[in-house]
Amino acid sequence: MADEAQGAWSEQAVDYFLRSQRIEARDAAAVRWFHAANSKARAREAARSDVHMVEADVVLRGGQEGNGDPIMAHPPETDSDNTLQEWLKEIVNTDKGIKLDFKSLEAVRPSLELLEHMKHHLRRPIWINADILPGPNGSSSVVDAKGFIATVTSFFPNVTLSLGWTTGWHPDKHNKGYDWMMVKEMAQICNTLLQPVTFPVRAALVRESVSELCWLIQQSDRYSLTVWTGKEDVYFVEDLLYIRENFDKNADPATSPEVRGRT
Repeated sequence: MADEAQGAWSEQAVDYFLRSQRIEARDAAAVRWFHAANSKARAREAARSDVHMVEADVVLRGGQEGNGDPIMAHPPETDSDNTLQEWLKEIVNTDKGIKLDFKSLEAVRPSLELLEHMKHHLRRPIWINADILPGPNGSSSVVDAKGFIATVTSFFPNVTLSLGWTTGWHPDKHNKGYDWMMVKEMAQICNTLLQPVTFPVRAALVRESVSELCWLIQQSDRYSLTVWTGKEDVYFVEDLLYIRENFDKNADPATSPEVRGRT
Protein backbone atom coordinates (compact mmCIF):
# COMPACT_ATOMS: atom_id res chain seq x y z
CA MET A 1 0.00 0.00 0.00
CA ALA A 2 2.91 2.35 0.68
CA ASP A 3 4.12 1.88 -2.88
CA GLU A 4 0.64 2.65 -4.17
CA ALA A 5 0.49 5.78 -2.04
CA GLN A 6 3.82 7.12 -3.15
CA GLY A 7 3.01 6.22 -6.74
CA ALA A 8 0.04 8.56 -6.52
CA TRP A 9 2.25 11.20 -4.90
CA SER A 10 4.43 11.37 -8.00
CA GLU A 11 1.58 11.24 -10.52
CA GLN A 12 0.54 14.48 -12.19
CA ALA A 13 -2.57 15.78 -10.48
CA VAL A 14 -4.45 16.08 -13.76
CA ASP A 15 -3.70 12.41 -14.58
CA TYR A 16 -4.71 11.23 -11.14
CA PHE A 17 -8.06 13.01 -11.16
CA LEU A 18 -8.76 11.97 -14.76
CA ARG A 19 -7.98 8.34 -13.93
CA SER A 20 -10.25 8.49 -10.89
CA GLN A 21 -12.98 10.03 -13.10
CA ARG A 22 -13.18 13.22 -11.06
CA ILE A 23 -12.50 15.38 -14.12
CA GLU A 24 -13.76 14.69 -17.63
CA ALA A 25 -10.84 15.86 -19.76
CA ARG A 26 -7.05 16.05 -19.45
CA ASP A 27 -7.14 19.76 -18.80
CA ALA A 28 -5.51 20.99 -15.61
CA ALA A 29 -7.82 24.00 -15.45
CA ALA A 30 -10.54 21.51 -14.43
CA VAL A 31 -8.67 20.77 -11.21
CA ARG A 32 -10.27 22.95 -8.52
CA TRP A 33 -8.36 24.25 -5.52
CA PHE A 34 -9.11 25.35 -1.98
CA HIS A 35 -6.43 27.72 -0.70
CA ALA A 36 -5.30 28.78 2.76
CA ALA A 37 -7.22 26.02 4.52
CA ASN A 38 -5.35 26.81 7.71
CA SER A 39 -7.86 27.26 10.52
CA LYS A 40 -10.04 24.42 11.75
CA ALA A 41 -13.07 26.11 10.18
CA ARG A 42 -11.32 26.53 6.82
CA ALA A 43 -10.00 22.96 6.87
CA ARG A 44 -13.49 21.65 7.65
CA GLU A 45 -14.92 23.75 4.83
CA ALA A 46 -12.30 22.43 2.43
CA ALA A 47 -12.95 18.83 3.47
CA ARG A 48 -16.66 19.21 2.76
CA SER A 49 -16.23 21.08 -0.51
CA ASP A 50 -16.09 19.63 -4.04
CA VAL A 51 -12.50 20.75 -4.75
CA HIS A 52 -9.76 18.39 -5.88
CA MET A 53 -6.71 19.89 -4.14
CA VAL A 54 -6.38 21.56 -0.72
CA GLU A 55 -3.51 23.95 0.03
CA ALA A 56 -2.41 25.09 3.48
CA ASP A 57 0.60 26.83 5.06
CA VAL A 58 2.85 25.27 7.70
CA VAL A 59 5.02 27.06 10.27
CA LEU A 60 6.30 26.20 13.73
CA ARG A 61 4.26 27.52 16.62
CA GLY A 62 6.06 30.65 17.76
CA GLY A 63 7.43 31.50 14.33
CA GLN A 64 10.63 30.65 12.48
CA GLU A 65 12.67 30.46 15.67
CA GLY A 66 9.93 28.59 17.50
CA ASN A 67 10.32 25.05 18.79
CA GLY A 68 6.66 24.16 19.03
CA ASP A 69 4.42 21.90 16.97
CA PRO A 70 3.93 22.45 13.25
CA ILE A 71 0.80 24.54 12.91
CA MET A 72 -1.31 25.80 10.02
CA ALA A 73 -0.65 29.53 9.62
CA HIS A 74 0.71 32.05 7.12
CA PRO A 75 3.33 34.56 8.29
CA PRO A 76 3.22 36.98 9.99
CA GLU A 77 0.87 34.74 12.01
CA THR A 78 2.76 32.55 14.47
CA ASP A 79 -0.16 30.82 16.16
CA SER A 80 -3.23 28.93 15.03
CA ASP A 81 -6.18 26.93 16.32
CA ASN A 82 -5.06 24.07 14.07
CA THR A 83 -1.97 21.89 14.24
CA LEU A 84 -0.69 19.97 11.22
CA GLN A 85 -1.56 16.72 12.99
CA GLU A 86 -5.17 17.84 13.43
CA TRP A 87 -5.26 19.16 9.86
CA LEU A 88 -4.09 15.85 8.43
CA LYS A 89 -6.70 13.96 10.43
CA GLU A 90 -9.38 16.20 8.89
CA ILE A 91 -8.17 15.88 5.30
CA VAL A 92 -7.09 12.22 5.35
CA ASN A 93 -10.73 11.10 5.38
CA THR A 94 -11.42 12.88 2.09
CA ASP A 95 -10.41 12.09 -1.49
CA LYS A 96 -8.58 15.39 -1.97
CA GLY A 97 -4.98 15.99 -2.92
CA ILE A 98 -2.75 17.96 -0.57
CA LYS A 99 -0.32 20.83 -1.00
CA LEU A 100 1.69 21.83 2.08
CA ASP A 101 3.40 25.21 1.76
CA PHE A 102 6.39 25.60 4.08
CA LYS A 103 7.54 29.02 5.23
CA SER A 104 10.64 27.89 7.13
CA LEU A 105 13.08 25.00 6.95
CA GLU A 106 12.67 24.34 10.66
CA ALA A 107 9.06 23.26 10.13
CA VAL A 108 9.83 20.71 7.41
CA ARG A 109 11.28 17.72 9.28
CA PRO A 110 8.72 17.52 12.12
CA SER A 111 5.96 17.95 9.55
CA LEU A 112 7.23 15.17 7.32
CA GLU A 113 7.50 12.88 10.35
CA LEU A 114 3.77 13.41 10.92
CA LEU A 115 3.05 12.88 7.23
CA GLU A 116 5.06 9.66 7.25
CA HIS A 117 2.79 8.18 9.94
CA MET A 118 -0.21 8.72 7.67
CA LYS A 119 1.32 7.88 4.30
CA HIS A 120 -0.53 4.56 4.03
CA HIS A 121 -3.83 6.46 4.01
CA LEU A 122 -2.79 9.10 1.48
CA ARG A 123 -3.04 7.54 -1.97
CA ARG A 124 -3.50 10.86 -3.77
CA PRO A 125 -1.37 13.71 -5.13
CA ILE A 126 0.88 15.18 -2.42
CA TRP A 127 2.82 18.37 -3.13
CA ILE A 128 5.47 19.82 -0.84
CA ASN A 129 6.08 23.51 -1.53
CA ALA A 130 8.57 26.21 -0.57
CA ASP A 131 9.85 29.41 -2.14
CA ILE A 132 13.54 28.62 -2.45
CA LEU A 133 14.79 31.52 -4.61
CA PRO A 134 14.27 35.29 -4.69
CA GLY A 135 12.05 36.26 -7.62
CA PRO A 136 10.50 39.34 -9.22
CA ASN A 137 9.94 42.08 -6.63
CA GLY A 138 10.30 39.51 -3.86
CA SER A 139 11.09 40.67 -0.35
CA SER A 140 10.24 37.65 1.83
CA SER A 141 12.93 35.30 3.12
CA VAL A 142 13.54 32.19 1.06
CA VAL A 143 13.65 28.66 2.43
CA ASP A 144 17.13 27.17 2.05
CA ALA A 145 16.96 25.20 -1.18
CA LYS A 146 19.57 22.56 -0.42
CA GLY A 147 18.25 21.85 3.07
CA PHE A 148 14.61 21.78 1.96
CA ILE A 149 15.11 19.43 -0.97
CA ALA A 150 17.44 17.13 0.99
CA THR A 151 15.00 16.86 3.89
CA VAL A 152 11.96 16.22 1.70
CA THR A 153 13.65 13.63 -0.51
CA SER A 154 15.12 11.81 2.50
CA PHE A 155 11.56 11.09 3.64
CA PHE A 156 9.70 10.87 0.33
CA PRO A 157 11.88 10.52 -2.78
CA ASN A 158 8.80 10.29 -5.03
CA VAL A 159 6.76 13.21 -3.74
CA THR A 160 5.96 16.08 -6.10
CA LEU A 161 8.14 19.08 -5.27
CA SER A 162 6.66 22.54 -5.73
CA LEU A 163 9.61 24.95 -5.89
CA GLY A 164 9.00 28.65 -6.27
CA TRP A 165 10.38 32.14 -6.06
CA THR A 166 9.44 34.88 -3.62
CA THR A 167 7.55 37.56 -5.56
CA GLY A 168 5.79 40.86 -5.12
CA TRP A 169 3.32 42.89 -7.14
CA HIS A 170 2.82 46.64 -6.97
CA PRO A 171 -0.19 48.35 -8.59
CA ASP A 172 1.53 51.69 -9.12
CA LYS A 173 4.61 50.61 -11.04
CA HIS A 174 5.83 48.28 -13.76
CA ASN A 175 6.32 44.77 -12.40
CA LYS A 176 9.17 42.84 -13.96
CA GLY A 177 8.76 39.17 -14.72
CA TYR A 178 10.94 36.11 -14.18
CA ASP A 179 14.32 36.76 -15.79
CA TRP A 180 16.88 34.40 -17.27
CA MET A 181 19.06 34.39 -14.15
CA MET A 182 16.10 33.28 -12.05
CA VAL A 183 15.02 30.41 -14.27
CA LYS A 184 18.58 29.20 -14.94
CA GLU A 185 19.35 29.14 -11.22
CA MET A 186 16.18 27.11 -10.66
CA ALA A 187 17.12 24.73 -13.49
CA GLN A 188 20.55 24.19 -11.97
CA ILE A 189 19.04 23.34 -8.58
CA CYS A 190 16.59 20.87 -10.12
CA ASN A 191 18.72 19.19 -12.78
CA THR A 192 19.62 16.18 -10.61
CA LEU A 193 16.14 15.61 -9.18
CA LEU A 194 14.26 12.49 -10.23
CA GLN A 195 10.74 13.28 -9.02
CA PRO A 196 8.12 15.59 -10.58
CA VAL A 197 8.70 19.29 -10.02
CA THR A 198 6.13 22.03 -10.50
CA PHE A 199 7.09 25.70 -10.43
CA PRO A 200 4.47 28.05 -8.94
CA VAL A 201 4.45 31.28 -10.94
CA ARG A 202 2.47 34.47 -10.42
CA ALA A 203 -0.05 34.95 -13.22
CA ALA A 204 0.43 38.74 -13.43
CA LEU A 205 4.15 38.20 -14.11
CA VAL A 206 4.00 35.29 -16.55
CA ARG A 207 3.11 36.99 -19.83
CA GLU A 208 6.37 38.90 -20.08
CA SER A 209 8.30 35.82 -18.96
CA VAL A 210 6.99 33.31 -21.49
CA SER A 211 10.33 32.69 -23.20
CA GLU A 212 12.13 32.12 -19.91
CA LEU A 213 9.45 29.88 -18.40
CA CYS A 214 9.00 27.87 -21.61
CA TRP A 215 12.73 27.23 -21.61
CA LEU A 216 12.61 26.12 -17.97
CA ILE A 217 9.87 23.51 -18.33
CA GLN A 218 11.44 22.23 -21.56
CA GLN A 219 14.48 21.14 -19.55
CA SER A 220 12.64 18.03 -18.34
CA ASP A 221 9.40 16.19 -19.02
CA ARG A 222 8.98 16.06 -15.22
CA TYR A 223 8.55 19.85 -15.01
CA SER A 224 5.34 21.86 -15.07
CA LEU A 225 4.00 25.24 -13.99
CA THR A 226 1.38 26.06 -11.38
CA VAL A 227 -0.17 29.44 -12.13
CA TRP A 228 -1.43 31.41 -9.12
CA THR A 229 -2.65 34.94 -8.48
CA GLY A 230 -2.49 37.27 -5.54
CA LYS A 231 -5.86 38.52 -4.37
CA GLU A 232 -4.88 42.15 -5.04
CA ASP A 233 -3.15 41.49 -8.38
CA VAL A 234 -4.48 43.15 -11.50
CA TYR A 235 -4.48 40.86 -14.51
CA PHE A 236 -6.68 40.33 -17.53
CA VAL A 237 -8.53 37.36 -18.94
CA GLU A 238 -6.42 37.84 -22.07
CA ASP A 239 -3.31 37.18 -19.96
CA LEU A 240 -4.70 33.87 -18.73
CA LEU A 241 -5.70 32.88 -22.25
CA TYR A 242 -2.23 33.80 -23.45
CA ILE A 243 -0.73 31.49 -20.83
CA ARG A 244 -2.97 28.62 -21.93
CA GLU A 245 -2.03 29.19 -25.56
CA ASN A 246 1.69 29.11 -24.83
CA PHE A 247 1.89 26.24 -22.36
CA ASP A 248 0.61 22.67 -22.48
CA LYS A 249 -2.74 22.69 -20.68
CA ASN A 250 -2.50 18.94 -20.19
CA ALA A 251 0.74 19.10 -18.23
CA ASP A 252 0.20 22.40 -16.46
CA PRO A 253 -1.52 21.89 -13.09
CA ALA A 254 -2.78 25.47 -13.19
CA THR A 255 -4.52 26.76 -10.13
CA SER A 256 -7.66 28.82 -10.21
CA PRO A 257 -7.49 32.62 -9.97
CA GLU A 258 -8.76 32.53 -6.39
CA VAL A 259 -5.35 31.82 -4.88
CA ARG A 260 -4.76 33.86 -1.76
CA GLY A 261 -2.08 36.47 -2.20
CA ARG A 262 1.40 35.83 -0.91
CA THR A 263 4.73 37.63 -1.24
